[in-house]
Amino acid sequence: QVQLVESGGGWVQAGGSLRLSCAASGRTFSTYRMAWFRQPPGKEREFVARIDVSGVRIYYADSVKGRFTISRDNAKNTAYLQMNSLKPEDTSVYYCAATSNAYGSSRFVDYHYWGQGTQVTVSS
Repeated sequence: QVQLVESGGGWVQAGGSLRLSCAASGRTFSTYRMAWFRQPPGKEREFVARIDVSGVRIYYADSVKGRFTISRDNAKNTAYLQMNSLKPEDTSVYYCAATSNAYGSSRFVDYHYWGQGTQVTVSS
């Protein structure tokens, strides 16, 4: 099992940046594929970005491509989401998630472990 704790959320003006961190417990972090999802107010949870165990294969939702960067540091048991050029529509609770599946996925149902979420608010 792995436990995930997000941090780094907050309030920022449009055009600003934030860096989210997802700290994982346990010694097997490097075996989990990691992802970030978000849930805007009144909407369903949606995929943001995902990264494979080695950090080589990375995928983004079209809405964040070119603005967000997902990364991981297996030595620190931490995944990151660098968010630049933030827009009001990026306002959401952001969740990191982990899966032990052998394949990558952008579906939240394929992720077994979730953090508690961190609020990101972007004002216009």
